[in-house]
Amino acid sequence: MCMNTKISIIDRPSYLELLKKAAWNGYPKIITGVRRCGKSFLLSTLYRRWLLSNGVSNEDIVSLDLDDIENKSLRDPLNLYEHILSKTKEKPRCYVFLDEIQRVFDIVNPALTQGRHVLANKEDREVVGFTDVVMGLSRKSNIDLYVTGSNSQMLSTDILTQFRGKATNIPVFPLSFEELWDRDNLSLKESFQRYLQYGGMPGIVSMDTEEKRNALKALFETTYFRDIEERHHLRKKDSMKTLCHILASKIGSLVNPGKIANTFKSTMKGMASYDWVLRSLSYLEESYLMHPAKRYDLKGRKEIGGNRKYYFIDPGLRNACVGFLFQDQGAVFENVIYNELCRHGFEVFVGILDYYVKDKKGKTIRKNGEVDFLARKAGKTVYLQVADNLDERRTYEREIKPFLYLKDGIMKRIVVNRIMEESETEDGFRILGFQDFFGRFLKSF
Repeated sequence: MCMNTKISIIDRPSYLELLKKAAWNGYPKIITGVRRCGKSFLLSTLYRRWLLSNGVSNEDIVSLDLDDIENKSLRDPLNLYEHILSKTKEKPRCYVFLDEIQRVFDIVNPALTQGRHVLANKEDREVVGFTDVVMGLSRKSNIDLYVTGSNSQMLSTDILTQFRGKATNIPVFPLSFEELWDRDNLSLKESFQRYLQYGGMPGIVSMDTEEKRNALKALFETTYFRDIEERHHLRKKDSMKTLCHILASKIGSLVNPGKIANTFKSTMKGMASYDWVLRSLSYLEESYLMHPAKRYDLKGRKEIGGNRKYYFIDPGLRNACVGFLFQDQGAVFENVIYNELCRHGFEVFVGILDYYVKDKKGKTIRKNGEVDFLARKAGKTVYLQVADNLDERRTYEREIKPFLYLKDGIMKRIVVNRIMEESETEDGFRILGFQDFFGRFLKSF
């Protein structure tokens, strides 16, 4: 694959500002996100550059990439801990960057093995791992610690308990449309269409069209799937790919693990159980490839378990998953809106409501409705419907219908894949174009 050698730096001021505010707060800074989304670049290039420009010497920055084969011995937690102490002990203030911290493996407490470093098994209870390294180093008054990780297992319930809330989590997403749109010699509409197709993975930004397609497809094969397979010792490798393809075709729809298992049984020679589907969904979540949106009862004001919707972390990755053959623009647009809400710190749910209507015979019947997103941030809540367009009357009526049954005074907006000034429907609901949603609306919270 021929790679375009034109590479330019894209500053990420919002993430840089979070790092600057968190400096020397006494807690480790844990920077999470899907592989290749720019975590390492944020630390080793952007943040380092800012530190150097503000009087920090290069010798006071210790940086380690634990993915690098040269650092394989430092994946042992005690080796890593002692190495960092040796590099920082003579320095009054030192910034420490540990890249891909999840590569550090657990060992049995050497006190139980006559001092030997023995790889821990799942059933071992007295172990030393990366959380011990992170907490130990963060207690050193001369160390300001930053770690990156590409697997959400590093922030599981058990690990969060060990941190006891004493960590600053900074989730990093691939590049947003706002970060990219003015880089191309294209109109706003053309630039957004390109973003819907190829997304914002930093490594593909400067490539031409065919290179982007090949690179995004390769990310699945050589990075994401391989990482999941190796971590979880998967045997059904093709099944995971098929599952991703199914999820890519179901964006905007609730995912029923039982029905997916039945689909495997009816269309593939191999069989996938309900439990296998649940496990595989959790693997995709913890790799940050996909985010789940849980359901929320809008009338009962409570979260609902069961089926969820799944959204890809990047629209280009979603399209690569289906080989760029089945590009449902409405679904991909909804995916982008979901990502932007998460990127801006919203808690996002799928809104569910029951309402009652009269049938032709005058009998009252109950029906189910859905609002694409209920989004909450800083004490504010908004209901959002997302549509590729509202050109047809039936599309318009479908989108506003749930709003008509919600008399709770909560802000209601419809976001459309159009360039337009904010307007009001005949029913009093506000419609936003995508540029207004990205530019004004998200920043108003």
